[in-house]
Amino acid sequence: MKLFAHFFFMLLFLVAFSNIQVCLGDCDNLQDTCPAVPPNKQTIFINGLQCKNPVNVTAQDFRTTELSKTGPRDIFGASLKIVSAAEFIGLNTLGLSIGRTDLDGNGLVNFHYHPRATEIIYVTKGVLLAGFVDTKNQYFQKFLKVGDVFVFPKALFHFFLNTDFEEATVFSVYNSQNPGFVSLSPTTFDTTLESLDKIKKRLISLSASEAQAQAQDVNSFISPELETIYS
Repeated sequence: MKLFAHFFFMLLFLVAFSNIQVCLGDCDNLQDTCPAVPPNKQTIFINGLQCKNPVNVTAQDFRTTELSKTGPRDIFGASLKIVSAAEFIGLNTLGLSIGRTDLDGNGLVNFHYHPRATEIIYVTKGVLLAGFVDTKNQYFQKFLKVGDVFVFPKALFHFFLNTDFEEATVFSVYNSQNPGFVSLSPTTFDTTLESLDKIKKRLISLSASEAQAQAQDVNSFISPELETIYS
């Protein structure tokens, strides 16, 4: 009888567990809309953002101009802006964020990853090289032009490099309302202009190399980070 009771309990547990829906990105929302209360006005702390009072929801909550203009350039000649639910409150519970990247001629968005999201990009201006490294140290890259779309799998190191003298612009969509952003630590490489030029030249020269050689060359300056993330 005791054995039967244990068996029945395990069967009940397995049936219940098999019916639990697993969230591949953010979990599904339980209502049509849930514009967020700005983070600095939160009164309770939850996994996500608190919903605004439905009585006060307006159409303006579902509109943003955050991506209408480029931002200041960094040392790599790039401007990267991610607009999450914290900045665009209408995204709350919808499992999405958006972004814009502008690169000067020869500009670079150095290796980084988004721990909570897959990223899909759409090129609206310029020509650029995009690539990522997977957990098996395989390196994938492609030259992109206006109208092209490319996807970076979740939590994999990736980069953009403008291979032209003209500016390039890329718009991104992430399958999380808070994708996160983790870049290579400053200790991983030298940030002098001379060193940055060497990195850019190496990435461009890799396009003509064998896949195995590509991975080895790329990993030579990101392997410390890869070991930390994927070990």
